[in-house]
Amino acid sequence: MESHLNPQSPLSRMQEPVIRRATVTDAQAVAEIGARTFSETFAHLYPPEDLAGFLAEAYSLEQTRADLADPAKAVWLVEADGVVVGYALAGPCGLPHAEVTPACGELKRFYLLKSSQNGGTGRRLFDEIMAWLERDGPRDLWIGVWSENFGAQRFYARQGFSKVGEYGFKVGSTVDHEFILKRVAQRDSTIA
Repeated sequence: MESHLNPQSPLSRMQEPVIRRATVTDAQAVAEIGARTFSETFAHLYPPEDLAGFLAEAYSLEQTRADLADPAKAVWLVEADGVVVGYALAGPCGLPHAEVTPACGELKRFYLLKSSQNGGTGRRLFDEIMAWLERDGPRDLWIGVWSENFGAQRFYARQGFSKVGEYGFKVGSTVDHEFILKRVAQRDSTIA
């Protein structure tokens, strides 16, 4: 059966979200979506004053501009119908693990608003990040993930990452139990 959508209906106007590299001129948008997605995902875990302090530091315009200006890092924005709905940050690995070397890359932040999840956009964004991290050839890749974020852990496991350690991630007076995941350099890029 053929479907005839009204060209004026919201369904026919919806387009696949756009993923693009952010620039320093996007600092405000990156800072805002960073604070919004972190809060949407984790605010329930922290006292309000701890969350506010963390957001003010981690997603400040100064910190965001520094990340965007750093040639060793890359930031992506995800936009749906002109509205920012997600972002990601990747760069040199800074996780506390004895096997981390200067050659290692890390997916540092990877967030989509809940309303934009489970539609394939996260996978597209992840693929963009992995391609950037391995643009100069295969290397060990790392991710830190909250110990109770089971969905993310399953996704990363499907991408070839495995748990190799643990650490504490501090948000104010709260210390989250985090897992350190690693994917050994893929000489044959067949991860699906």
